[in-house]
Amino acid sequence: MAFHGKVALVTGAASGMGRLAARRLAAGGAQVAALDVNEAGLRETRGSDEKIRCWPVDVTDARAVADVVRRIESELGPIDRVLNAAAIMPTDRLLDQDAELVNRIMAINYGGTVNVTYAVLPGMIARGRGDLVNFASVAGWLPTLHFGAYNASKFAVVAFTEERAHENRGRGVRFACVCPPPVATPLLDQAKSQPKILATVPPIRPEAVLDAIERGLDGGKLMVFPDRNAAITVWLRRHLPGLTWWNVHRVEGF
Repeated sequence: MAFHGKVALVTGAASGMGRLAARRLAAGGAQVAALDVNEAGLRETRGSDEKIRCWPVDVTDARAVADVVRRIESELGPIDRVLNAAAIMPTDRLLDQDAELVNRIMAINYGGTVNVTYAVLPGMIARGRGDLVNFASVAGWLPTLHFGAYNASKFAVVAFTEERAHENRGRGVRFACVCPPPVATPLLDQAKSQPKILATVPPIRPEAVLDAIERGLDGGKLMVFPDRNAAITVWLRRHLPGLTWWNVHRVEGF
C-alpha cells in the first residue's frame, strides 16, 4: 500500500467503494474518519473496528464539512489522505429528470468533492504532504445516454482535480483522479432506467480500483484508469468521438 500516514478521511463510507476503502485503510493501521449521511450504513462499515470513527455529515454543506474536518483533526490528528467517494447515480434521459435532481447529483458528486478538498487541502499544502484522491469515472470522459447528469458531475470532478494538481505541483501533495468503468458496488443499483450500455461492460471488482489507486500514487499518475477497457474507452472518446457516439446510439436503440 502506498499510504504511510496515520489519518485518512473517506466520504461515501456507508457503502460500496467508500466502505471498502475505509476498512482497507483501517486494516493497514490508519485511523479512519468515515463520512456519510447514512448513519446506519456508517455503523455497518465500522462494525467492531475501533480504528474507524463515524462522522455523519452532508458533503453538500460546506460549513458542516469544514466543521467536521476541524473536529477530526482535533481528535485524530492531521489528515494524511482523503478519498472523495461520495456519489449518487440516478439514470434517465435528462428531460425525464427534473432540474432539482440534476442539481442534487452535481451538488453531491462534484460539490461534495469541492467542499472536502477546500476543507482539507490547505492543511496538506502547509505540511507539505498528503494524498488527495477524487473518484471520477470513465463517465467523466465519455458522455452516455441515460447518464447525462452523472456525466456532467464527473466531468467536473476530472477538470477540478486536474487543475488543483497542476496548481499545487511540487508542494508535496499527491493527487489522483480515479476513472473506473462500472464497478460492482451498490451504486449500480441506482441505474433504475436500465441503460443497456451497462450490460455490455462487465463491472470490475472494487478491490481492483483500490489497488490501481495505490499503483497510481506510487507511480505519480494523476489520472488513474483501473483497467485496460477504461483506458481504451477514454482514448476512443478523445480520438474517435463520432464512432463512440454511434456505438452508444446503437446499443441504446435511440
